[in-house]
Amino acid sequence: MKHRVEEIFRRSIEAKTASLECVPEMVADAARLIVDSLRAGGKVLTCGNGGSAADAQHMAGEMVVRYARERKPFPAVALTTDTSVITAQANDESFHTVFSRQVEALGRAGDVLVAISTSGSSPDVIEAARSARRLKMKVVGLTGEKGNELARLSDVPVTVPETSTPRIQEVHITVVHALCELIEEELS
Repeated sequence: MKHRVEEIFRRSIEAKTASLECVPEMVADAARLIVDSLRAGGKVLTCGNGGSAADAQHMAGEMVVRYARERKPFPAVALTTDTSVITAQANDESFHTVFSRQVEALGRAGDVLVAISTSGSSPDVIEAARSARRLKMKVVGLTGEKGNELARLSDVPVTVPETSTPRIQEVHITVVHALCELIEEELS
């Protein structure tokens, strides 16, 4: 088992090392976009499924409460947390629209949607990005190397050069932390 754990750590390190070649500029661009939105009175909406839902909630929590320093709260909402809205929309209409319906209700021009999908093709995340674009919101898409559909819909695609879902997720949480740190540094 120890050998297997070492291999898992190596693969994670390799994914982050490969990402170090291309992801930092994308993350810096995404942070600038979010900072500009917040300075103009906008807010951040986040969404994703499964582990990506956890990352979306993690990001919203870090923005509202704090990442590393005491400061005023930043307006952020994880669209993954209102089970009444999600289940009503899924039951009455379609699971594909559980996030887009909330984007339509809560999003405004100039806000930012952080859409997270390791595959880049989750129908509910794609629909949220489409709704955000219709509303003239900005879209930051976190995805893996096969995430072309979400990347195309994103103003700033953050594409991890990896195909393994666990490895992509490990890089995504580092991206979320980097975003939160940059945003906090700029706005505190």
